[in-house]
Amino acid sequence: MTISPSSSEPGARRQRLDEDQRRAQIMAAAVQELADRGYDGLSLTRVAGRAGVSKGLLWHYFAGKDDLMEATAKTTMTTIRDQIAHQLDLTQPVPDILRAALRRAAALSTTHRVELTALNRIFHNLRHPDGTPRLTVDAYEDIFHAQESLFRRGQAEGSLREYDTRVMAITYQGAIDMMLGYLAAHSHIDPHDYADKLADILLAGIATERGADQK
Repeated sequence: MTISPSSSEPGARRQRLDEDQRRAQIMAAAVQELADRGYDGLSLTRVAGRAGVSKGLLWHYFAGKDDLMEATAKTTMTTIRDQIAHQLDLTQPVPDILRAALRRAAALSTTHRVELTALNRIFHNLRHPDGTPRLTVDAYEDIFHAQESLFRRGQAEGSLREYDTRVMAITYQGAIDMMLGYLAAHSHIDPHDYADKLADILLAGIATERGADQK
């Protein structure tokens, strides 16, 4: 998620933004606030100030903190997913795409550390009134669908073995999430080296002999 200067910052020009742009500006400010202050320390007043809007306008776009947190998490996930997808050469064989995607994902530990920190804090703290998580594995549904489509393509081209693509998508995404958590806690680890080793393990289990030869 790219953070644009707010109109409250010195030298910034006041811009007329449409509703989607204004919502994005507020959510970007929320990401920064979460990274700086933590979930419990987040203040809607400070979020509004970072975004260069009044607190009343923030309430116009979001029903409250919980609504803002849920929207911020989902939007940030989509933005990161799309950025990774746009960097991939989808004309390559699927094993090569998977290996490249893992390397791009691993790089997020340095290129998108703020966004990942914000996401982690939202997922662990956003709750329904009864205490159950407001964001569950269902938040990954669009990501699972895209991954399943890629796995089915690999099976069709003969580079991936036959297996349940839903189970594989959940396993694959789980490996990415664990990788990012581990890299965040161990900054001395080379993200690309970790990603390459993870790709070797995953492809050893799911690639055909033909697919395993591709690197």
